Amino acid sequence: MIFSVRTWLTRNVRVLSAVSFLQDAASELLYPLLPIYLTAVLGAPPAVVGAVEGAAEGAAALTKLAAGPLGDRFAKRPLIATGYGMAALGKVIVAAAGAWPGVLAGRVVDRLGKGVRGAPRDALLVAGVDASVRGRVFGFHRAMDTLGAVVGPLLGLAGYELLDHQIPPLLWIAVIPAVLSVALVFLVAEHGRSAVTVRTPMFAQVRELPGRYWRVTAVLVLFGLVNFPDALLLLRLNEIGFSVVEVILAYVTYNAVYAISSYPAGLLADRLGRLPVFGIGLAFFAVGYAGLGLTTDPVLAWLLIGAYGLFTGCTDGVGKAWVSSLVGADLQGSAQGVFQGLSGFAVLGAGLWAGLLWNGIPGQAGQLPLLVSGIAGGVFALALLGRTAVTRRR
Repeated sequence: MIFSVRTWLTRNVRVLSAVSFLQDAASELLYPLLPIYLTAVLGAPPAVVGAVEGAAEGAAALTKLAAGPLGDRFAKRPLIATGYGMAALGKVIVAAAGAWPGVLAGRVVDRLGKGVRGAPRDALLVAGVDASVRGRVFGFHRAMDTLGAVVGPLLGLAGYELLDHQIPPLLWIAVIPAVLSVALVFLVAEHGRSAVTVRTPMFAQVRELPGRYWRVTAVLVLFGLVNFPDALLLLRLNEIGFSVVEVILAYVTYNAVYAISSYPAGLLADRLGRLPVFGIGLAFFAVGYAGLGLTTDPVLAWLLIGAYGLFTGCTDGVGKAWVSSLVGADLQGSAQGVFQGLSGFAVLGAGLWAGLLWNGIPGQAGQLPLLVSGIAGGVFALALLGRTAVTRRR
């Protein structure tokens, strides 16, 4: 069956993609600079950096579990607006903070907003869109979202140089696109809720999620336990010999590859199936992680960062489309909320064990967790691609 762009590039897809672009530009303008701001400007110990990000991501994961069922029970647009509004407020708190506890509070509010908006937004993205083209929807959305993650760090780097390495003014600049993203949410269209849906008990939808959903979610969440946060990969680049500017540019490169590959991966997933494309993505993950664990060559490290970007491009939007295709329209919020919340906790757990093992090999910081994750990713890739081959022979 052939679908034109009009059948999937709906008004909501366009508006929510623009909203995500602006919000991610604001968030990623701050992300590479916050560790420097916390330690060099506010005088916080390095351990605080990990505590701030850990608390922020834990708050986001917990909120996602609740926000998805709420989106199925009530209107989604107010939840989306609240989530983006909290993210903007969080950035104001960070900019106004005079000590690291203020930054902690701002980051937690910001990530709570991410948790509130994520599942309802993803459910509204596919409202009225045929399940067979949802890979394209999520691929386009992830591409626009990640384009913001390319623009944001570049703006931050340019501002850092133009403002004579003064970080505080940049924190206020990041508030501008965050506020604009909130304003755009009001252009989102949503049809009224049915009385039957509104009367259902809170979280009853979670119990209605089918077995096939739980099986796929279990596999994806299990993989999340070896997919530790990107901040540790950036730390590895620094250990290899990348300067602060080079680390930021490497992060931009990763996001650029991620953005460019997201839509083609979604399109391919619609044609070939979500499982094989996700499996290919895990193969890129194995190459990127194991390679960064083994190499000390900066040139090869740049190529491996590109491979890691292909992993995210092949799995992020594809994973959401895969989950979306397993449930009906009335369970989209619950399905995305549970999947994204559990995945968030898995990544948080991965960050904890990887951080503990980071100095496991004397003189080779970061090598052990990267190799462990790379090997595990390779096993997952072989399992999914093998499953695809068996299914197609039947």
